[in-house]
Amino acid sequence: MSTASPALLDPAERGHLDIHPTVLRKIIEHAADQVPGTLRSERRLAGLEVGETGANARVSTGSGAPDAVDVRLELTLGYPGRVTSVVDAVRSRISEELERLAGYRVRTLAVTVSGLRGEPAPPRVQ
Repeated sequence: MSTASPALLDPAERGHLDIHPTVLRKIIEHAADQVPGTLRSERRLAGLEVGETGANARVSTGSGAPDAVDVRLELTLGYPGRVTSVVDAVRSRISEELERLAGYRVRTLAVTVSGLRGEPAPPRVQ
């Protein structure tokens, strides 16, 4: 065992860092929601609006490299808009943010566009 102070140890000798998949999921969802063309959608329960939701991700850290994840992502996009362009931008943003913030890389990213929505109509004046 080394007697050097922790500040003098090589980073690899200081210990191990685990990032919970929930944290990775939140990074992914936030990154996806920041891309122009993605929309938040209403959440309803028994027909009542109970808030909004944005991108919804499932993250698996299962097999393979320990710093790589498999992602299944569900999005609502703005209409009209180029679906392929927005999804490409989402893929890039997620890869960049996950690497920058957590040091993880995306092994696979399956995207499902679950809805297209136009901009809400302006309120009507009576």
